[in-house]
Amino acid sequence: MDVLTNAASAFIGLFQAGGKVFMGYMTGIIPLLIALITAINALVKFIGEGRVNRFMAKLTKFAILRYTVLPVLGVFFFTNPMCYTAGRFLPEKYKPAYYDSCVSFLHPVTGLFPHANSAELFVFLGIANGFTKAGGDQAKLALLYALAGIVIIFIRGLITERFSMYFFKRNGNTKILNQNTDVNDLKKTNAQEA
Repeated sequence: MDVLTNAASAFIGLFQAGGKVFMGYMTGIIPLLIALITAINALVKFIGEGRVNRFMAKLTKFAILRYTVLPVLGVFFFTNPMCYTAGRFLPEKYKPAYYDSCVSFLHPVTGLFPHANSAELFVFLGIANGFTKAGGDQAKLALLYALAGIVIIFIRGLITERFSMYFFKRNGNTKILNQNTDVNDLKKTNAQEA
């Protein structure tokens, strides 16, 4: 009988632990995300969605800016997981590559800016500890990580963009492929919406 009682207690304990984790999300990360999303949407409305779209269209016209500057700014200012929302200003065809660039930069930036993805800090500090014991400088390691990360996110962004375009074409998804990011087209669209 004790075995059954212990098994039942362990079984219910599993769900109690899951409930505690769920409540942690409900009182921690979810309100934070809702507040950040609300703030970003309010800022975009305050500046003007047309202006933001035009600026982003200019910024992301070139792949090197699309897969370096935008992810770096998104990760630095919005942190993980909010950084992905900066991709909302991109045409659909570039969103998979933007996501790949963002997610790939979350670890390399941690040494310089731990706020960007604090969950990865223990990994960086473990590596940095071994590096400093071998005679290296932790600040130099953090800088090299970030610079290597920028190169990697650019390469990954380009590769993912190529794969995305291939799959969009293969699946006949021409609507996504024909989206234009030209600033003049955005002006026309914004004028039509107004």
